[in-house]
Amino acid sequence: MEWLFVSLASLLAGFIDAIVGGGGLILVPAIFAAFPHAPPATLLGTNKSASVWGTAISAWKYSRRVDIPWAALTPAIAISFAGSFAGAWAVTVISSDFLRKLLPVILVLVLIYTLLKKDMGRHHAPRYAGRAQTLMACAIGLVIGFYDGFFGPGTGSFFVFLFVRLLGYDFLNASVSAKLLNIATNLAAIMLFAMKGHVWWHFALPLAAANVIGSLLGTHMALRHGTGFVRGIFILVVSALILKTGYDAFLR
Repeated sequence: MEWLFVSLASLLAGFIDAIVGGGGLILVPAIFAAFPHAPPATLLGTNKSASVWGTAISAWKYSRRVDIPWAALTPAIAISFAGSFAGAWAVTVISSDFLRKLLPVILVLVLIYTLLKKDMGRHHAPRYAGRAQTLMACAIGLVIGFYDGFFGPGTGSFFVFLFVRLLGYDFLNASVSAKLLNIATNLAAIMLFAMKGHVWWHFALPLAAANVIGSLLGTHMALRHGTGFVRGIFILVVSALILKTGYDAFLR
């Protein structure tokens, strides 16, 4: 029964994650609810080992319809991987508890800014080109990559927001770029979890299959309905993140 429950959660997570990120809002609580006595590291490792496949398939589907600035993103992908690995190491020596109460405040500011700037992310007008775009993408990858390894919640949404705000991408192009960098940060975490034996591969494989199905459906919806649809889902996901992280920080 647990297998069916978490597989359905993985499918829905893949759908949401393919559009704008935030699938962890669904799959992580579902896995923890289904296996309350399992080690948290094992559940997190299993989650990432399943969800990375949906993210990868979604990125591949997007790449066939959206022009991706590979020259800028390829080094940013490598930097994101290194940043995530460094963040995962840092959390072993420094407590991340201070971020727990700061995160919902940051997310509220992101939401307010997005709502006030009604045209933000509706038009694709990159602000930088060449080396400047590469350096900016690498800076985003390093900071958010480190955050993902160190703490994690809302990584995809932060990637999308910064690509829209700093690089001038629309929400659709930002979502594609965010996925490519997010794959790198997830792989870094998976390597660490797998090396320490914190992945249930017998659960990760069926969850990955469900996540891919949801991802294909979400990608289809995003490409069909465009930037306005992605922006709306982004606002919903950030709002849900505020509620979840606010509850974890101040009420739990």
